[in-house]
Amino acid sequence: MRYRHLRFDIWLCLLFSLFVSIFPASLTERIMEEKYKGYTEERTAAEGEIGGIAGDDVFRAQSIEDLETQERFTVISPGIEYRNRGAGYYKNHYLYALTLPSGERVAAAINMENVRTKGDYYSGEATLPVGQIVREDLTLEKAFMSQIEFSEPLSRKDFYVDMMGNAEKASQENYTEPAVMLARVLTVLIFFPLFHALGAKFGIFPPFFVSKKKKPSEWD
Repeated sequence: MRYRHLRFDIWLCLLFSLFVSIFPASLTERIMEEKYKGYTEERTAAEGEIGGIAGDDVFRAQSIEDLETQERFTVISPGIEYRNRGAGYYKNHYLYALTLPSGERVAAAINMENVRTKGDYYSGEATLPVGQIVREDLTLEKAFMSQIEFSEPLSRKDFYVDMMGNAEKASQENYTEPAVMLARVLTVLIFFPLFHALGAKFGIFPPFFVSKKKKPSEWD
């Protein structure tokens, strides 16, 4: 098996460029962290809104029939049952298999920030955020169905419960990482040829392109 190694000038210039990229990447990360604060504020559901904290005036649904007859509702779940029965990605949403008090199971997008637990976290009563029904044919996403139904089937597959609303947001890492990576790549693309050109100018590195001198013809 033949092994190919980068020339010393190439990996050395890459190393220098990567070192320089630390500084713009760090600056970009700080800028994006500040932007993320505004991003999260815009995606915070107020109490009573879809995805927001469910007050005492919000209807407590017991069954699928309740979900379908109420415009907005919440569900009381024992302990962490609401997040322990299977889950999966449906399009851009992460849906949990939510067991209703009636024993029926439906898919639900749940804003975990606005779940309120009374008593012990594992055995108390969890009041889920305000929700509403979203009509979708979940069976069109085969991979999702195999994930969320790995233990038990859903009772209904023609809708999911939206308890997220506009509060769905990316994690801070996922929000900042693309910009940080772009800053690193651009820095390397700028400084790699610059370092190599300087090294070649001072005779430290061999040039990438060598100009060929034209041979004199017999008529010169």
